[in-house]
Amino acid sequence: MANNISFPCAIIFFSINIFFLIKSSHAMPSFNVQRYGARGDGRADATKSFLTAWSLACGSRARAMVYVPRGTYLVKNLVFWGPCKNIITFKNDGTLVAPANYWDIGNSGYWILFAKVNRISVYGGTIDARGAGYWSCRKKGSHCPQGARSISFSWCNNVLLSGLSSFNSQNMHVTVHHSSNVRIENVRIRAPSGSPNTDGIHVQSSSGVTISGGTIATGDDCIALSQGSRNIWIERVNCGPGHGISIGSLGDYANEEGVQNVTVTSSVFTKTQNGVRIKTWARPSRGFVNNVVFRNLIMNNVENPVIIDQNYCPNGKGCPRQVYNLVNLA
Repeated sequence: MANNISFPCAIIFFSINIFFLIKSSHAMPSFNVQRYGARGDGRADATKSFLTAWSLACGSRARAMVYVPRGTYLVKNLVFWGPCKNIITFKNDGTLVAPANYWDIGNSGYWILFAKVNRISVYGGTIDARGAGYWSCRKKGSHCPQGARSISFSWCNNVLLSGLSSFNSQNMHVTVHHSSNVRIENVRIRAPSGSPNTDGIHVQSSSGVTISGGTIATGDDCIALSQGSRNIWIERVNCGPGHGISIGSLGDYANEEGVQNVTVTSSVFTKTQNGVRIKTWARPSRGFVNNVVFRNLIMNNVENPVIIDQNYCPNGKGCPRQVYNLVNLA
């Protein structure tokens, strides 16, 4: 007997309101990374200088800023731990580059990570993970590290990420996990169309996430919403090349959080494999997809403008038993 697999999908209109607690401050202590030894020459390791500036800003009882002046800064893994004592602004006028040896950041899973930080605003700057060597390792099937996500927010609340440019991530460019009240605006994300698993923005187990404006061109999904994504608003995104904007893949686990209250609107897809997509494995799962709106979307040379795939199995090997279920479009 076939397993009973249920991933009901209802596409309807809805509206959400997201409020942000982050406010600007006219006079705040500023912790300049160059003050703590960062050179900005693209060669000297500035990792310790960045972590020192963060530690001082995070411990400040007043609102504080970490400031990165113009220049190119070589940094290895950066983990910015919270909670902090007050609101933090991270203003980047420079370029952060990863080491040329992809092993230097590839084993940790993260390159730049904000963890357990509340009320954080990250403005501007460029980050370049220099992922080409890592992609080549993956394509050859060699022994490779797991790969690093370029910038991540985990267990964070009240987050603003604005004006970032992210290039050549080893793995995903921007990830939001176990977080709430997050706004990502006017980002520029780029990796070659053949780069593997370089999702532009990946959201999981998070609520109240707004993605507004920006251009995303990658080798995988421009935006991927995984299990536990709730109250998501995506607007004015230019996507392509890449695999489009996806919900999923879902159904990896039997007891899986659902995805609900998602709107994708006023966006343009150009030369993408898919436009908007819902993809689930054909496995038994309590997961679900509810209340999704796709509207006002422009498709230019898109292979699959709208696709709902409940038998997702990208490599065609070891696929779960294929069972077709009714998808409601209301």
